[in-house]
Amino acid sequence: MQSLQNELAQVFGQSVIKGTLSAPVPGVDDRRINIRLVFVQGEAMYQFERLTQKQAFHENVKPQEAAAKALEWMQNFRQADLWTKDRQYSFRITKKGKVLSNQRKLDTELKTEASHDRQKKYLLPEGTVIEPLIDLGVFSKEGRLIKSMTDKYRQIERFVEMVEDAIKDEPKDRVLHIVDFGCGKSYLTFVLYYYLTKIRGQKVEMTGLDLKEDVIRQCAGIAEKYGYEHLKFLHGDIADFSSDDPMDMVISLHACDTATDFALYHAISWKSRLILSVPCCQHEVCHQLSNDAIPGLTDYGIIKERMAALVTDGLRADILKAAGYQVQVLEFIDMEHSPKNILIRARYTGKPNEKAREHVEEIINSLHIQPTLYKLMQNED
Repeated sequence: MQSLQNELAQVFGQSVIKGTLSAPVPGVDDRRINIRLVFVQGEAMYQFERLTQKQAFHENVKPQEAAAKALEWMQNFRQADLWTKDRQYSFRITKKGKVLSNQRKLDTELKTEASHDRQKKYLLPEGTVIEPLIDLGVFSKEGRLIKSMTDKYRQIERFVEMVEDAIKDEPKDRVLHIVDFGCGKSYLTFVLYYYLTKIRGQKVEMTGLDLKEDVIRQCAGIAEKYGYEHLKFLHGDIADFSSDDPMDMVISLHACDTATDFALYHAISWKSRLILSVPCCQHEVCHQLSNDAIPGLTDYGIIKERMAALVTDGLRADILKAAGYQVQVLEFIDMEHSPKNILIRARYTGKPNEKAREHVEEIINSLHIQPTLYKLMQNED
């Protein structure tokens, strides 16, 4: 088998994209081995998928160990096919143990989901497995994205893109203090922490806060399990939260109703340099709008709800401007993936905007409403 060992080493040295081991020898339960290039925590690995009659088992090995692993499995199979981007290599072991090999040039170059060309388009390289998300049910044990979680993961990726755009000029050796308000099951918290520390190389101190004690306990255990030593989880109400550290970034993804207002209020009070917030479930202003606030429009429930949500976010944006923030209101993600698709992104400038303050007062007075963020800022004055 020495000749096969040498040939496998040579082929894997040319960057195998995928492969199969087939034609099992008599008495072997395994049907097939599939080999594919994946990325685990940003590192290239080869995944060996062993298929039996009823189950599939997976093992990831480093590229330098892949040829030896393939040779080991060839004791159970007589056929191996390996593909690089432009060639197919085939190996056949006869019943007498002789190794036959051949190769052919592919008509078109083979592409791979984990190719380096594709990776450049994504902040989180395709095939990347973020281990805490396996525990949280976003990825399977084999590192595959659960189909039902596709839309949720797409939202998280989009949020991370918006964070990166906001901090792209940030020195990586400067510690960023970040709080995620209303972190819930912490899908975003873990992905953002992974991206910032493992891929971007940013120093961070990050906190996730939520009201659900059992969820926080679970997330804290997962963070400890995977050695996320600069990520902590706290149980508590956003309204009552305080911190001795200056917060560089405040984020909130779908913090319900007035929870978003308390998150923004804390950020303003700390003069947090960056704020990224995707509001959710906005009921407060809808309940305050009288049917004669805007004659005709407030007579229809669904129109009243949507208008109230837009008014709420418009006021939040202007209150941030009045407090010295440069503000963008962006489409967070396509409506087909989530109707909660507005993101408020703000950067502190230290220059209060009096015109924005006047605008807020005009809307408040004309609609006869008292949103929570407005009341909190009034108390500050």
